[in-house]
Amino acid sequence: MRHVIALDVGGTGMKAALVGPSGELLHQARRATGRERGPDAVVEGILDFAAELRAYGAEHLGEPASAAGVAVPGIVDAERGVAVYAANLGWRDVPLRALLTERLGTPVALGHDVRTGGLAEGRIGAGQGADRFFFVPLGTGIAGAIGIGGRVEAGAHGFAGEIGHIVVRPGGTPCPCGQAGCLERYASAAAVSDAWAAATGDPEAGAADCAKAVESGDARARDVWQNAVDALADGLVTALTLLDPSTLIIGGGLAEAGETLFTPLRDAIRQRITFQKLPSVVPAALGDTAGCLGAGLLAWDLLTTTDGMEVAT
Repeated sequence: MRHVIALDVGGTGMKAALVGPSGELLHQARRATGRERGPDAVVEGILDFAAELRAYGAEHLGEPASAAGVAVPGIVDAERGVAVYAANLGWRDVPLRALLTERLGTPVALGHDVRTGGLAEGRIGAGQGADRFFFVPLGTGIAGAIGIGGRVEAGAHGFAGEIGHIVVRPGGTPCPCGQAGCLERYASAAAVSDAWAAATGDPEAGAADCAKAVESGDARARDVWQNAVDALADGLVTALTLLDPSTLIIGGGLAEAGETLFTPLRDAIRQRITFQKLPSVVPAALGDTAGCLGAGLLAWDLLTTTDGMEVAT
C-alpha cells in the first residue's frame, strides 16, 4: 500500500506513523528522543527511527514510503529544511531534511511542531471546514498556528503565530525571550502550575490540580485560574483583531480542563470584543497525535506538488 512516514519529534519522545492516502494510520510507534545523550545523538536517533519505519513499510506494506514528513520544535526554516535551533534538544542549524533525504532516498518535508499540529487540526480536526482558524496549544509555553485556506502560514522568517510573546502585562514577569509581561508567563500550563504552587505552598502542585480545585470551589484556585483566563483572553483578542479567524482552537494541557477553561474563556473574550466578530472557541480534537498527523499531511502535500518542492508550513 502506498504510504508516507510521519514523525513528530518532541523534547523527550518521538511519535511516528505510517500514513495511508486517506490519512489512515497503518502503523504507529514511539521512542525516546534521547536528548540526555546530546544533540548529535538525537539527530542520529531520528535518522535511525525513520530508516526503521521505511524498512517496516517495505516489509509489511509491500513497498517503502513514498515520502516523509517531520515536525520538530524550536526555530525551523522549513523552506531550507533546516532545524535552526531548539533549546530543549540542544541543536543548531541541523540540515535535517537533507540528512533524512539521504538516509531514506525519498522526498522529505520539514515543519515546525505547532504549525504542523495546527495543519492537522485545521484539515482533519476541530477546524475542519474553517477557511480561517487560529490554533493555540497551552503547554509549557504558548505558540500558535495561523490557518488560511487549508495551509498554515509560517511568516517571512518562520515566526508567525508566536502569540505567547505578545505582551499582555507591560512591565510584568520577565520572559526568556527578553521581554517582560509575555502571555505565556501568565496563561501557559507552566505559568498556572507555578502560580498554584505559590498559592498553596506545595511545589508539586500543578495546573491540573488547580483546575480540580476550581471545580471544587476553592477561592484561591479561582483567583489563580481567573488571572490566567484574563491574560489569555487579552492575548487572544489581540490575535483575533489582527487575524479575524472564524474558529479559535485551544489545545494543550490546560484545554484538558474542558469547560472549566472554556466557559470563563468564552465569557472573557466576549466581554473584550467591540467591533470584532466573535469566533467559535473550541477545544482541539486530535490531542498529542496532531503533530504526527500533520507531519503525514506535509508528506502527502509534498507528493502532490508539481515541482517536487515542499509546501509552505
